[in-house]
Amino acid sequence: MAFGTLKADTLTHSTAGSLDTNYVVNGSAKAWVNFNQATPATVDSFSVSSVTDSTTGQYKINVSTAFNNSGYSCSGTAKGEAGVSLGRISEDHDNSRTTSQMPIITSRISDGAYRDLVSSATIHGDLA
Repeated sequence: MAFGTLKADTLTHSTAGSLDTNYVVNGSAKAWVNFNQATPATVDSFSVSSVTDSTTGQYKINVSTAFNNSGYSCSGTAKGEAGVSLGRISEDHDNSRTTSQMPIITSRISDGAYRDLVSSATIHGDLA
């Protein structure tokens, strides 16, 4: 099987118009995961090698390809417990992020208590 290189500054679709490839390279999510911490199990993911369940409400996202530095951005959502409250996802500042691992906390919005929730996280940044 032969491999080659495709170089383009612009992508053009027959009906949707054109897009600068810098937008694709710099503006696209480099990794994402939907994780059920109660199980624990990954529901679906892209460019995530594994998820480490640390303890109640805390886990670490391990990416397949390291980032250029630890200044990447992570955002996400967490599904609250049935009949209890809404959930949230945030960075675990007690555990330092690295270029290949993002520590996450999932908690209830109402009281901040750490909970094992179903959450989704998206990571943007420059790959190494």
